[in-house]
Amino acid sequence: MIEGSPTAGFAVVELARWTVWPGLVVSDDALSRCIYQLRRQLSEVGGSSRYKKFVETLPKRGYRLSVAPRTPVSPTAATAASRAATARFSVWVVPAAAAALLAAAIGVWSLNRADYFWRDPLAGAELVRLTDFDGTEQDAAISRDGALVAFLSDRDGTFDVWLHRVDTGAFENLTHGGASDLRNPAVRTVDFTPDGSDVLFWTRFADSSASSVAIRRWAVPSAGGLPRPYLDGVAEVAWSSDGTRMVYHTTASGDPIFVTEPDETVGHQIYVAPPGFHCHFVRWSPDDAFVYFVFGRPPGETDIWRIAATGGEPERITFHDSRVTYPVLLDERTLLYLATAEDGSGPWLYGVDVGRRVPHRIGFGLQPYASLAASADGRRLVATLTTPRTSLWRAPILDRRTQSSDAVRIELPALGGHAPRFASDYLLYLSPINGLDALWEVSGGSARVLWDDRRRRVVAGPAVEPGGHRVALPAVVGDKARLHVFDPADSTARVLAPELDVRGAPAWSPDGRWIAIAASRGSGTQLFKIPVDGDAPVPLVDEYSIDPSWSPDGRFLVYRGTEEGPSFRLKAVTEAGERHEMPNLILPRGADRFALVPAGVLSAGIGLVVLKGELLRKDFWVVDLASGIERQLTDLGEDFVIGDFDVSPDGREIVFDRVRQESDIVLIELARS
Repeated sequence: MIEGSPTAGFAVVELARWTVWPGLVVSDDALSRCIYQLRRQLSEVGGSSRYKKFVETLPKRGYRLSVAPRTPVSPTAATAASRAATARFSVWVVPAAAAALLAAAIGVWSLNRADYFWRDPLAGAELVRLTDFDGTEQDAAISRDGALVAFLSDRDGTFDVWLHRVDTGAFENLTHGGASDLRNPAVRTVDFTPDGSDVLFWTRFADSSASSVAIRRWAVPSAGGLPRPYLDGVAEVAWSSDGTRMVYHTTASGDPIFVTEPDETVGHQIYVAPPGFHCHFVRWSPDDAFVYFVFGRPPGETDIWRIAATGGEPERITFHDSRVTYPVLLDERTLLYLATAEDGSGPWLYGVDVGRRVPHRIGFGLQPYASLAASADGRRLVATLTTPRTSLWRAPILDRRTQSSDAVRIELPALGGHAPRFASDYLLYLSPINGLDALWEVSGGSARVLWDDRRRRVVAGPAVEPGGHRVALPAVVGDKARLHVFDPADSTARVLAPELDVRGAPAWSPDGRWIAIAASRGSGTQLFKIPVDGDAPVPLVDEYSIDPSWSPDGRFLVYRGTEEGPSFRLKAVTEAGERHEMPNLILPRGADRFALVPAGVLSAGIGLVVLKGELLRKDFWVVDLASGIERQLTDLGEDFVIGDFDVSPDGREIVFDRVRQESDIVLIELARS
């Protein structure tokens, strides 16, 4: 604390305390430097070292500005001397003190803005690799006491829930192939009950009506035994510090968040997201005052927010606007989480002081992270380190289901490739150069770069003009994504509808006059059709809508609507913006890409090629939009995790990217403070 007489100097001190340093934890060393600078300035302005004594040290209390004389004098002389001293202090010293203290305060404020006082919680930490299995390990969780680690692994052929005992190093398969569709990258799928007696895991299954999918949390004893149903309709759940209260969210629209009181199983709602937005990865603060959660439009436009456990307005904690997942709190102020960087790389491990909110990338080496969890005392972390690899493949469409043995890998000169597209006599795809995606062309076994602009970061797959060569490509310029039209013939690019902040992938109209794409003008994400000649964009849908695909005859577009839990519904709109009827199609999250093919190519009517199956294991299907009849085109097996794809104009071939995750579970033991 700093005390002072009722002068201008005290007002500046109070301003510094309550305006410049609100909620800031300032070390003794930083405060001592400020007092030193203040005393030095007083000495220089006053011309004598005695003016430094105007700042007194009060043992165990702080500091005081003082001008009281120290030698005994008569009352009359004391009054006169005091007035004279006060006058001199006010004229010369107080302004100097005020200026010096304000300068020191601004210095500390600047250090605060730069987060000078941040300390890496992983400094001195020890990393131990827990697994070295052949295959993939995902979504690791740790018990509150730090003694048990649970995770998903396909070590025995199918994905199961595994348990690792840290003290003995023993591993145990808890589900033995008895659970299916366990993986969901959008939520924390594995967790422990507060006492560690059960491991909870997430599954998805068809409901009794077979028209949609439902989810369930199961519990399997960590000591071994049969899984049992635990919570229906609950995507994620977390417990308060004493284990008596739950926070959870369901799969209803907006992922409503509920909090229970002790001994309750059904909670009261404290928040629900607006249409098109989601709330995932719920977690309590250590003092149970707040609920932290990831909010936004997954997968790539999210951040961490918090809300009072009693409800109210959410408060934003991070500002990445990227893929943010797995928040954990080590203490009241230290938040760790995973996020992709501005260049799209990662996810990396970040730390932030929730008071200052300046993100810091931390961690070990350059390997991306795929999950993160912490023990109750914040001393042990368990994480998934991963190396994703993408490759391009061709698969013929046959009268029978195409098998993995029928698929052929496309040899590429660069490090992997994704988002392939058929052009007239070549393929386009995206592949990174120095961390940023570039647009490549591959033809006749050779490849070359068509677009490599370090100022523009590509954020979605390209769209090729039907019968032409122009390419529509969404890329970030400044802080917003813009729709670019690129002509490989002369390497020129121009921006269409620069007032729109675009989302997802574009689609050309068959006549080449329009490009459909989702965009935001400040009131949500909706479909627009943008004239290629540069005229004003035309809105098509007045609700959340994204990822359009234009019909071959140009009459309508199919698009993706709001996600409903782990799935979403496909809808259609005419080119004039009116509703278009189509079969009831519900697809799993991750099946964002779909393609329309002409009637008679793969089905009697216009065919819609989609991905169906589990969240991370899907195959190609075609749906006849006239009759609703579905036919499975491929059966590629567990090893083929498919991302983006395209169908050849004649319907004889599919080109797609295959994603493989090479990952392991690691334990991070934090150093003692």
